[in-house]
Amino acid sequence: MAFLEMENVSVGFGPEGFRTEVLRDASLKVEKNEFISVIGFSGSGKSTLISLLAGLLTPDSGEIRLHGKKITKPGPHLGIVFQNYSLLPWLTVYGNVELAVKQAFPEHSRAERREHVERYIEMVKLTPAREKKPRELSGGMRQRVSLARTLSMQPEVLLMDEPLSALDALTRADLQDELIRIWEEDKRTVVLITNDVDEAVLLADRIVPLTMGPGATLGEEFAVSLPRPRDRTTLNTNSDFKHLRNEIIHTMTAMNKEAKKLRINQGLSMPDIQPIDYTAA
Repeated sequence: MAFLEMENVSVGFGPEGFRTEVLRDASLKVEKNEFISVIGFSGSGKSTLISLLAGLLTPDSGEIRLHGKKITKPGPHLGIVFQNYSLLPWLTVYGNVELAVKQAFPEHSRAERREHVERYIEMVKLTPAREKKPRELSGGMRQRVSLARTLSMQPEVLLMDEPLSALDALTRADLQDELIRIWEEDKRTVVLITNDVDEAVLLADRIVPLTMGPGATLGEEFAVSLPRPRDRTTLNTNSDFKHLRNEIIHTMTAMNKEAKKLRINQGLSMPDIQPIDYTAA
């Protein structure tokens, strides 16, 4: 039995006759402390998938289980980092993290709470900014606060919904390296949603493509056998990295072409999805 498991999950939205099937018969197994990346194009249902795993949405059919028990609602054991920072603007870095710790560990004394909060602020390298408010922070620093807040609840599963997608390339690379460091230091079961092939290969143990919707499902997975800890400065000359990266790119490109052909054949009047041009990278 897998630690986290999604079995034949389907979900859609809208009334009968105007309903959109977002996911159909999607299945996923994640082992404890495994780092999984689910990769897909914009509009394929990635955020819906992460909301289902977090208990924020209920599937129309199928089940999602954590160590064998059905997930029916969100909770501190399922930590989620969103694309936006979702910070309270009137609280400091310390205050935003402390709020989560108070909810997750109400039995902590004030001293225990302070030590706990400061540990996670230090983990994301924000101790010098602990008294600053979100408006005083860069985008990358805000996302570090969001990550510290989620990690401070010590969730059994860390769910990340394209948390770095809004950042510039250099900041994104820096935070990817930080995620590698933090995961090595504070192991958690992680499911990362991304549309970046390089990010997926750099971070994950396994990569699972999400097929194009409507009615998307999870495709054939790719195992990432690159040794840890990983150093981005050496990966571009690593033949295994380049082979796996190209294999995933070709798979995703073929999926996109097939989905476009299907939409044309079905006469669907939905807007064309613009994928990232991986082949230009």
